[in-house]
This record gives sequence, C-alpha cells and structure tokens, in this order.
Amino acid sequence: MHIDQENIIMKVTTESGSENFYHLPNECPFCHKSITPVPLYGHNNGQTLEVFMKCPNVGCNSSFIAYYDNGLNRFDTLYSVTQGTIKGREFSENIKELSPKFTDIYNQAYQAEQLNLTEICGVGFRKALEYLIKDYSIKKNPGEREKIEKKMLGQCISDYIEDVRIKAVSKRASWLGNDETHYIRKWKGQNLSDLKKLIELTIHWIEMETLTESFSSIMPD
Repeated sequence: MHIDQENIIMKVTTESGSENFYHLPNECPFCHKSITPVPLYGHNNGQTLEVFMKCPNVGCNSSFIAYYDNGLNRFDTLYSVTQGTIKGREFSENIKELSPKFTDIYNQAYQAEQLNLTEICGVGFRKALEYLIKDYSIKKNPGEREKIEKKMLGQCISDYIEDVRIKAVSKRASWLGNDETHYIRKWKGQNLSDLKKLIELTIHWIEMETLTESFSSIMPD
C-alpha cells in the first residue's frame, strides 16, 4: 500500500457528523493504478475512522475502505486499506519457457506475501528458486536430468552452474532461502527482501546469458 504523506486536511461525513482525516491512499487496491480516491462516507468508532472511498478511474470505479488510527486527537495515520485484487509478477517469455513451474510457485509465494503471510512466503520463494536453478541446469545439461533432479539445491549450483554471476547470486539466494525454513536464522542481517533481490538477480543473469547465446547463434562470427 502506498500512502500520500502530504499533510492535507480532508473531511468526510459520518453518522455523528463531519470528521477530519489526513493522507489518502494513492493506489487503488483493485486496478493498482495511481489515484486520488473520492471519499464517500465514514464511520468513527472512537479509535479508528473507516472511510468508504471510490476509485476515480473510469475502467475501475471500485470501492474500498481506508482505515485511520486516532493519534493526538486527529485521524492522521492511514494504516490499512481493503484487500483488493492480488498482483502477480510478470516474467519474460524466456523465463516462462525455461521454467513454467518456477513462475507459478513464485507468484503463489508473492500472493502470500501480499496477504501478509510473511512466515510462509519465504519458503515458497525458496522452492521457486530451486525449480528455476534445476530447470536451467537441465537445459544446459540435458543428459544429466535425473542427477540434477535428485541433488540438493546448493550442490546443484556448485556442480552445474558455470556462469560466475549466476552462481554467485543463486548461491546466496539459496542460503537465505534455507534460512526461511529453519528455526534459527544463520543470516540475521538479511531478510525476505534480500532473498527476493537475489532471485531477481538470478533471473536477470540467466536472461542475459540466454539473450547473448540467442544473438550469437543467429549472428555467428
């Protein structure tokens, strides 16, 4: 959820009269476009102001509720909005063709993250990484499929990933991914955000290698 931090006073009608509040959501939870929503009506239960709003985009017009905490006698903290549609991560055709299972698992983990299921989504991202690495390794070594499928992720990276950039980032992604499955974290300075960045880097370098090989093939020396 993105929040407009401009300190502008807005008013909304409630069952007990007009109520002031601050900060509008600047993204629709349904169409996910940048918006200035239209406040329609509010409900004040003393500690929380619930403001019923409408997306102004013609193609959307969805309604949702924004929730404000009462601090210092004013509703100035926007802390949540209605859960709308869950976004999916778009992947290139190269990645979808290389590992369709990776894209499915990644997006399931991404959906869990958007639902604030932060204790389980990391495990999903780690599983997605394993499919990406093994499918990539099988593509590079088709005769070793059975061995690759049975290997642990870390061993697969060590034995079958030759590109030093892919090896470096995927190895560290596997470390953080393993942390998501353990009782005690080994890498206490890193978190889920770092795991996702390392997976993004792994995707990037795999795509760069694939594109390089493609152009080298169609435009040989």
